[in-house]
Amino acid sequence: MAELVEKLGVGERQLRRLFAEHVGASPLAVAQTRRVLLAKQLIHETRLPLTDIAFAAGFGSVRRFNEVFQQLYRRAPGELRRDASACQNAPGEVSLLLRYRPPYNWPDMLAQLAAQAVPGLEAIQGEVYARAFYWRGAAGTLSVTPTRHPALLVTVRTRQWQALSDILARIRAMLDLAADPDCIERHLAQDPALAERVAARPGLRLLGAWSVAERTWKRETAPNDRAIWLSRHGYPLPTADPAFPSLNHAFPPSPNIEDDMPRAAEPDDCDQMLAPTRMDAWRPWRAYARRYLD
Repeated sequence: MAELVEKLGVGERQLRRLFAEHVGASPLAVAQTRRVLLAKQLIHETRLPLTDIAFAAGFGSVRRFNEVFQQLYRRAPGELRRDASACQNAPGEVSLLLRYRPPYNWPDMLAQLAAQAVPGLEAIQGEVYARAFYWRGAAGTLSVTPTRHPALLVTVRTRQWQALSDILARIRAMLDLAADPDCIERHLAQDPALAERVAARPGLRLLGAWSVAERTWKRETAPNDRAIWLSRHGYPLPTADPAFPSLNHAFPPSPNIEDDMPRAAEPDDCDQMLAPTRMDAWRPWRAYARRYLD
């Protein structure tokens, strides 16, 4: 709570008031709900041991994990496990579905990822995006694969699960999974210059960044120099991933906590594309408009 207050630059009382007004619950209640939902997904979709699930979902102890599930579901966490639907992953590997509102133009997102991919840190293999990570003491790799459902399959490979919740949140922000394409396209289609493009390429999303620091580094470092810098200053993975052997270094954590935060895509300056008299109405959609006009 204190960390969130400091990051947002507001008082704790004001933050509680804003949550009550806009969410209808306290920040702690929202955080606990997120932990419970992730824990349920891990129970249903993986064979990860329950002790690992407790810490992966963000619970401080197994005892607290069990207490919350007993309070909410009147059952122990293990009784919720559905053996038939659980994914049988290799040891040290978990696969989860990250759902989105369709449509989602994965080929376009993959092209954006490929344009910024840094050798050693990221890789594109067919329709799959993969990257190395190091966060909260957990090092490993992850891959993102499209599915036939409105969801991306994220496979995380690590031996330490305490950072899983943060890793999934970063992927959601980076790949713009929370966007509402119907709302976006409805607004953009009001402009004659965009209506045809929106209809021809539905589901475009905006590429965010793994962290503020990584985004800044990519913007300020020449593409040919990034791999060299990474090999000197990146965090070397302790073990290679046989599925993605080219991944060998993760982007190092920043000493500034704000620079380590995940970053969704920011609106680009599209003032030149839209009439000044309509700029205020278009402001929330400018980045998406730019993507359709590229």
